[in-house]
Amino acid sequence: MESRLSRLEAVQTALLEIGQRSSSCGDIREFLQVVHAALGRLMYAANFYVALNDFDDGSVRFAYFVDEVEPAPDPDQRIALDAPEQSPTAWVILNRRPLVRTAQGHTPRQAGGHAWSSGSSAEHWMGCPLLDQQQQALGAMVIQSYDAQHTFYEEDQALFALIASHVSSALQGLQSVDRLERAVRERTALLAHEVAERRRAERMQHALYELADLSATASAGGIDLLYQRLHQIVAELLTAENFLIALFDPDSGEIAIPYSSGQAPHQALADGVQYGTLMSGYVLARKEPCLLNADDYLALAEDGRIEPVAKGRGPSSWMGAPMQLGERAYGVIVVQSYDPGQLYGAGELEILAFMANHVAVAIARIQADREMRRAKATLEEQNASLSAALGAVREAQAELVRQEKLASLGRLVAGVAHEINTPLGICVTATSHLVQELKLTREDLEAGQLDEAGLRQFFDIVEQSLRILTSNTQRAAALVKSFKQVAVDQSSENVRSFNLRNYLDEVLLSLQPKLKGKPVKVHIDCPPDIQVRCFPGALSQIVTNLVFNSLLHGFDDGAHGNIEIAAAVHGETLQIDYADNGAGMDAATLSKLFDPFFTTKRGQGGSGLGGPIIYNLVTGALGGTLKATSSPGQGLQYEIRFPLTRK
Repeated sequence: MESRLSRLEAVQTALLEIGQRSSSCGDIREFLQVVHAALGRLMYAANFYVALNDFDDGSVRFAYFVDEVEPAPDPDQRIALDAPEQSPTAWVILNRRPLVRTAQGHTPRQAGGHAWSSGSSAEHWMGCPLLDQQQQALGAMVIQSYDAQHTFYEEDQALFALIASHVSSALQGLQSVDRLERAVRERTALLAHEVAERRRAERMQHALYELADLSATASAGGIDLLYQRLHQIVAELLTAENFLIALFDPDSGEIAIPYSSGQAPHQALADGVQYGTLMSGYVLARKEPCLLNADDYLALAEDGRIEPVAKGRGPSSWMGAPMQLGERAYGVIVVQSYDPGQLYGAGELEILAFMANHVAVAIARIQADREMRRAKATLEEQNASLSAALGAVREAQAELVRQEKLASLGRLVAGVAHEINTPLGICVTATSHLVQELKLTREDLEAGQLDEAGLRQFFDIVEQSLRILTSNTQRAAALVKSFKQVAVDQSSENVRSFNLRNYLDEVLLSLQPKLKGKPVKVHIDCPPDIQVRCFPGALSQIVTNLVFNSLLHGFDDGAHGNIEIAAAVHGETLQIDYADNGAGMDAATLSKLFDPFFTTKRGQGGSGLGGPIIYNLVTGALGGTLKATSSPGQGLQYEIRFPLTRK
């Protein structure tokens, strides 16, 4: 009797310790170490592990693993969950029932008598499922013995199941924190990458502006100024101490080197030479950028494909990019390094090639200007030359316009902060609310005032807050991609099937902080059984932009209004009708609705990108059509049609 009482006290002490440490531990592995230690004081527990289930991809990870025979797997590694007949751990998770087996293969009748082969054979194996409040399997807790002297009796099995139930309750909260922290880390890394890309785009845009200005200045000041300043511009983007420009004359087939700088500069060739085995000629023959290391350089020289200019002093890293406009090659830009610690990569080669293309445009413009001035001086004798020069000018100017449109991508990226302010603001609000509710619930718990109804209410708040956080962070990511690829098919997300009504409800749920306090009601008329297979991110962004456009342009502050969203299936096509009863617009404004940067609220929150983004998503990502109608005082209506199944 005294022994049973002592064991009961030990069990109560262990359970109390598990409960206390579940609220103080911030790490799942640290908490499971406490559980293992407590379990070891109650029964033989030399071999103990916990496998956590991932509902999203059907995998497990061994968050805690201590075993005398088997090596411990990486606690962060995702492992595909076996079939129930392949692994007893998988059987426990998928069947959500405890399991006990022996080395002789004895298992309960309800387990089917499986002869599992995975893992080392244990004398006695015991596993219990870890279940949440909805009886979904969070994972499995397993203890085993390789020694026949240590077996688990019915009392041990009951005690192990009791501890598993306490661990299940604690893991729900710890997993939520763990998932949130991992999401924050992933999002932080993504934002850091995006910031780096944005800064790189800004530097490239600044270089383009300088190059465009330089080409106009060099037209009057001479092409030599272009080469020197070009070297300075390239040096702002990458290490370019050793820099060379080689110009190619297609009529004579000769290469001239009007500019070189660095540790081992090339000698200027005033009269030019046949490019033959020169490195510049190697690039011109390939008609594409080239990146060589020291071994590549020596191998080409040994094969006789190139002739090194400086004998015995081959570069450690060499890059060359052709200055080419259409089929016309103007020459090559070369950057090289003699320092083994300074090696170039694909990113630097991309920058050099980008600059070379724009230099070709600038050179074409300068050469065309020279030809035009020469042709004007001798108009009667050189009429044919004048026409060719004018044609070259038009070609160069058209290319500059196209390049300027490409450069505008940098300005689009600069507007990301404004557009994603709303979803991030919603995330901040939801997080703050969640923190406050957590504080109040903890105070109620410590005061002994927390009952089951209060706990369920807290779980509902947590669930709603997490849904808002998830949907808005995903929408913020989709907004960033839309700005970067506003003229490109929005197809980077995965195609999946989903229920349209449920998805529209989720989108509107994420917009509640924006709609809250505004006298504008949103009504959805959508049958509950419509299944769609397409890009859900594209549809979410379309609905979000439509609602935001209505709030910004359709309704003045304090104005009452209604937004109607109706969906219907016509054969294999889904039609979504969106309408608001706001201010509407006249025919002239409606005709510019989908023009980039056109907005009636310049300086008041309108970027002019909402309409183009909606149009590109409907016609591109969804493969459908978009039609808009409106008149002053009659609101704005959209008819969106796209296939129910996106291939």
